[in-house]
Amino acid sequence: MNDTMICAVGNVATSPVFRNLANGPSARFRLAVTSRYWDREKSTWTDGHTNFFTVWANRQLAGNASASLAVGDPVVVQGRLKVRTDVREGQNWASADIDAVAIGHDLSRGTAAFRRTGRAENSVSPPQPEPNWETPAGEPEAVSAAPAAPAPEPLPEPAAV
Repeated sequence: MNDTMICAVGNVATSPVFRNLANGPSARFRLAVTSRYWDREKSTWTDGHTNFFTVWANRQLAGNASASLAVGDPVVVQGRLKVRTDVREGQNWASADIDAVAIGHDLSRGTAAFRRTGRAENSVSPPQPEPNWETPAGEPEAVSAAPAAPAPEPLPEPAAV
């Protein structure tokens, strides 16, 4: 698939708007991404141009984003870039949307507490924990009560050339 995948780091500019649509839950919010650069003349960090993106989240991501995000939160958004052009009242407009695959708080600028969401009732049974496959040193391996499968016959030695 030839999609333009991007990762944008910025701040939530508008409150997420959640809607239940015919094809499932959807949420959208505006993301402000401001570049920063070191101004050598002033010896200070300076804000550059601010780009605004409309971020679209669908299905489970939509519900989690609308419950977790607030205006001003620093976030990282990964998704497909969609650039749209339109003519409104005789003027050409361009807008950039991100169809989000993943959204998370930017932990370089703060902390967050992660909470898992409940699973749907029609989901498969929860995964079982991984067994401990290692045997502690000095202890014999447990022997299964089931009969062992016969060992495979060894392969013949290759002929010397």
